[in-house]
Amino acid sequence: MTDLDLPVAWRRYAERCVLLDGFHALKHALRFGAEVPVAVTSDRAGALTLADELAPDVREALEGLLTGVSREAYASVVARPHPTAVAALAVRPSREAGLEALACLPRRAPVVVLDQPRNLGNAGAVIRLAAGFGATGVVTTGTLDPWHPAVVRGGAGLHFATAVERLEVGELPPGPVFALDPEGEDIRGVRLPDDALLAFGSERSGLSRELRARADRLVALPMRPQVSSYNLATSVAMTLYHWSATGGAVRTP
Repeated sequence: MTDLDLPVAWRRYAERCVLLDGFHALKHALRFGAEVPVAVTSDRAGALTLADELAPDVREALEGLLTGVSREAYASVVARPHPTAVAALAVRPSREAGLEALACLPRRAPVVVLDQPRNLGNAGAVIRLAAGFGATGVVTTGTLDPWHPAVVRGGAGLHFATAVERLEVGELPPGPVFALDPEGEDIRGVRLPDDALLAFGSERSGLSRELRARADRLVALPMRPQVSSYNLATSVAMTLYHWSATGGAVRTP
């Protein structure tokens, strides 16, 4: 592919693909089976050196995928050039496949529910956490698109390691809902089952009325008096760690 070919190829795939911004996003996506029709870099030798050092398991795939282009051509297809000078497009998984994965029972790990989240970066960080803990998936309610480019950037390519969908509260997958709320019982005395839906409200307004009504149990994270709240991703991390430490586990395929 030449510099002149790149804009045409990029436009051809962009509508049905998501941007993988940087080496690590591409690395993760490949590890979890993403279909990547185009991948470019303005520093091919540097990218392959990174693969040798950090991702030898996908080094061969990267060598076959990555096309070297000029810095100008690379910058023309990404709004914010990444320090690793790597960008790729990956086909977004079908919604049907995501919904099937979320609804499948018995469930080996919880589903994280973000109730009307607002911050794109936080949503991406949560997806990264969910992938790391082996959660079944992440569901958002409200208007935020969990596949927004900024969310995918924050997730570092790990959208492809777990199911990620947007649903209404009435469409949530089956399973008991454990909703995080300051008025709930101390989570340290609660065992979170593998089939749980772990629901988190927005940092500004907390749980919506609809999600609170759907909850089977309200639980609270330990917090020092006069501290208002934790960051959303921190709350999810603490809750998933509690699940993993009380019967769940970080699993590998």
